[in-house]
Amino acid sequence: MQWKNDDTTNGQVVAGGKGQGNGLHQLDRPTDVLIDKETDSLIICDWGNDRVVRWSRRSGTTQGEILIDITNCFGLAIDEQRNLYVSDVGKDEVRRYQLGQTNGTLVAGGNGQGDGLSQLNSPTYLFVDRDHSVY
Repeated sequence: MQWKNDDTTNGQVVAGGKGQGNGLHQLDRPTDVLIDKETDSLIICDWGNDRVVRWSRRSGTTQGEILIDITNCFGLAIDEQRNLYVSDVGKDEVRRYQLGQTNGTLVAGGNGQGDGLSQLNSPTYLFVDRDHSVY
């Protein structure tokens, strides 16, 4: 949903909106969203469908496209070079993807669930600073 400034009653569906499901025109329990300013699109963590999708913000868009499939994503971040960071609660890791890439590079966790310095425990939201440090 999108609500324009000072208009709290007239929201507009900008992604999904066709009921819960796994079609490209649907979302299932999305957990995070960010705006890719270069393509004027939304990048959405579609947690219930284990994927990251992109939806154009231009009017007339009726479905998204899959950017990353088979990820138990929960949180998203994007850096100034348009690298996409995805937290995966199922694999207890964070990966960095160049947009268009499907495998990504491990940047945090990935050594099982735990409290060790090389482990994460169901990572959810994340932040990436200008030095590409992940928080």
